[in-house]
Amino acid sequence: MEPRTFQGDADRPRTERSDPTGRVVVVGPYLRMRRGEAEPQSDNHVPDRSAPDRVVRDAQARLEEAAGLARAIDLVIAEAVLTPLSQIRPATYLGKGKVEDIEILIKTHEADLVVMDCALSPIQQRNLEKAWNTKVLDRTGLILEIFGRRAKTKEGSLQVELAHLNYQRSRLVRSWTHLERQRGGFGFMGGPGETQIEADRRLIGDRISRLEAEIAKVQATRRLHRAGRKRVPYRVVALVGYTNAGKSTLFNRLTRADVQAADMLFATLDPTLRALTLPHGGKAMLSDTVGFISNLPTQLVAAFRATLEEVLEADVILHVRDIAHEDADAQQSDVDAVLRQLGIDPEAGKGIIEVWNKIDRFTPEQRENLQNIATRRDAAHPCFLVSAETGEGVDDLLLAIEQRLAATRFALDLTIDAADGAGVSWLHRNAEVLAKELQNGRYAMTVRVDETKRDLVINKYGAVLHEDAGE
Repeated sequence: MEPRTFQGDADRPRTERSDPTGRVVVVGPYLRMRRGEAEPQSDNHVPDRSAPDRVVRDAQARLEEAAGLARAIDLVIAEAVLTPLSQIRPATYLGKGKVEDIEILIKTHEADLVVMDCALSPIQQRNLEKAWNTKVLDRTGLILEIFGRRAKTKEGSLQVELAHLNYQRSRLVRSWTHLERQRGGFGFMGGPGETQIEADRRLIGDRISRLEAEIAKVQATRRLHRAGRKRVPYRVVALVGYTNAGKSTLFNRLTRADVQAADMLFATLDPTLRALTLPHGGKAMLSDTVGFISNLPTQLVAAFRATLEEVLEADVILHVRDIAHEDADAQQSDVDAVLRQLGIDPEAGKGIIEVWNKIDRFTPEQRENLQNIATRRDAAHPCFLVSAETGEGVDDLLLAIEQRLAATRFALDLTIDAADGAGVSWLHRNAEVLAKELQNGRYAMTVRVDETKRDLVINKYGAVLHEDAGE
């Protein structure tokens, strides 16, 4: 698919194709910005004053991503078109000339849907639909459609419906004037009862309240699950990253699971937890989360907070990056922005390991160059080169995860009577057993525990710090 750029009348489409309806035209209406400048935000975006300026994404990559989003719900791309803007028009977002250009394109391809890769106000969406006589979907609406199709669990369905209703409620504001009418009355007198728009808004509000109550139950259940995991010595490792960065493929590689992994935006929506076996036999829980994306709708961040709480509770966060992507730096900036919304500061570096994925797409010389860059990184912000597809570099990553988890735990030496089955069983349930050897009817054990259980093991079993604990 080769996108075109409208620069004026000289570039009007000239094609004789006449495919059946059901086709979509994807429009990339991007402000003209120099690469490296701060990316402008939409009117409904709440700025994060503590965050650094985000990297401006390449317009071509942005348009291809928008087309990928459309393909993710099986839409047929008739054409993808860049429309550089000098300013955003309040009424139609685009200028009058570009609206006319796209109208010709819609008629030429007999398209019945236009995807605008931006956040449209209700007024702008209504005016464009009237001008083009076709359905218009903005970026937020498109992402919500994808999430609606991908949600498989009850929790995911609840979260998507909540986000969709919050979005739909905003569309009721001055979007459809027929909803303002009342039945009966004349002159300056209003009719009895509420207007249709008020009734619709009330019904949506009631449904939102019920969904929020159900999601609150989901959050309570998740808290119980996390409390249960804390009673067992399992630490949590969470995967985060831009959508299609390879998180699910890496998840399957690390846990030998069969989570859906495809070259598709938002292939994974519902969260998944699996046991992760560490190099020296220890165990951790690995969590695969929904992928992030640039300009992620605020409704989705709020609705999926119950799911993303797994990231907040994680002991280690693996930020998986598609290092082969041409916009890898901009994608990193977008993920960092979402993490900040969740209350995690990526600059602090605490518990975050960068995973540069898809190195199998580089030549040996390029890999060596990347490895040199990674080696020079600050120790507080480590990164590892891996290929989730081939398994290259995964062993080093697992070792780094184990070392990071062990950094906040204590290795203890102790002996216990081999006949004390209850005591041995307790240690296996509440500590990570690193070594165990039978000597004269007693087990000599080396265990690793977190700070909350250190004093208990020392007092109960006479344990002492392992001689290598300080190394």
